[in-house]
Amino acid sequence: MKDALNDASAHTGEATDGLVPAAPAHKPMDEEDRAPMGMTVRVVIYLVAVHFFAAFLFLLFFLAGG
Repeated sequence: MKDALNDASAHTGEATDGLVPAAPAHKPMDEEDRAPMGMTVRVVIYLVAVHFFAAFLFLLFFLAGG
């Protein structure tokens, strides 16, 4: 026997066959889910700087080897 607190049909008036409704396919992004803008900018700058530094080292080794 079902308890009235656990029975979804008692609250909504709809007949259910024990299935739980699926979660929405897309949840909108909240402010809390994203990194702060300053951190995002720093990460992009660091990534660009590291790639420039790696390209510079590659160029040094390429020229020194030739």
